[in-house]
Amino acid sequence: MEKNDEFYKSLLDNLYDGVYFLDRERSIHYWNKGAERITGYSRGEVEGSQCWNNILMHVDSEGKSLCQDRCPARNTMESGNPAEAEVFLHHKNGHRIPVSVKVSPIFDAAGAVIGAVEIFRDNSDKLASLSLIEELEEKAFQDTLTALPNRRYLERYLMARLDETSRYDWKFGLIFFDIDHFKSVNDTYGHDVGDEALKVLARTLTLSSRSFDIVGRWGGEEFVVAVVNVDREKLHQIAERYRRMIESSSVTAGEMSFGMTASLGATLVCKGDTLDSLVKRADGLMYQSKLAGRNCVTLG
Repeated sequence: MEKNDEFYKSLLDNLYDGVYFLDRERSIHYWNKGAERITGYSRGEVEGSQCWNNILMHVDSEGKSLCQDRCPARNTMESGNPAEAEVFLHHKNGHRIPVSVKVSPIFDAAGAVIGAVEIFRDNSDKLASLSLIEELEEKAFQDTLTALPNRRYLERYLMARLDETSRYDWKFGLIFFDIDHFKSVNDTYGHDVGDEALKVLARTLTLSSRSFDIVGRWGGEEFVVAVVNVDREKLHQIAERYRRMIESSSVTAGEMSFGMTASLGATLVCKGDTLDSLVKRADGLMYQSKLAGRNCVTLG
């Protein structure tokens, strides 16, 4: 029997997808190599822990926590029915990763649910634009620290969108981000950790963005997202989602781990806007979020 158990575990370890088993208390009893690869957490770090205990901490596409009332595994074990979901899990490095989740209940001989098996697949490739990356590398439009489009690229991109607005009245939005208390991060932990915080935020923004929106680093601790095909209400929803995703991310510094937040300003392009007027308005709205207490969105 033990030999068979090892054989099946070996099969599961060779799967590309992540696989783990949970009991009714949501304690993890098996964690395959695919799960290690996708999440960054080793088997030894995970097995014996509960899934919500600073490990996966699933959130939905709006950045809202699923670990209590809306946990797919918990709902499957309570109902006895399989479930599927698109969620964002917490990577060991702190950023969020989009995954497709499938959960199935495990029954004992009497038909009672004794746990669940969850299979999850990394969806990051759906959101990555390889042609954009190649273009950025070829034309020196890439920020060297975060690998995002740099300010030079963003200015050209926004000018093209402004031209489309002038010609065809195609609307788009601009979201301006600034990491809260970033100076204190550098002062407390050092610039290497500050750089890691910038990378975590960059990965979180990229992996929680729609494939047709552009995320870039404006400079320092400032980032922007150009959001197409939106109205005022949708722009606010997207900005709030980013805010929650950032708030639920974390940065590791040695044995310590800390969270971060950002202040956001979001605005739709207006008739007659120039690059300067659009950016200044978004930047000013971001500053209003700072004055309002930080970790919030100001829409204008």
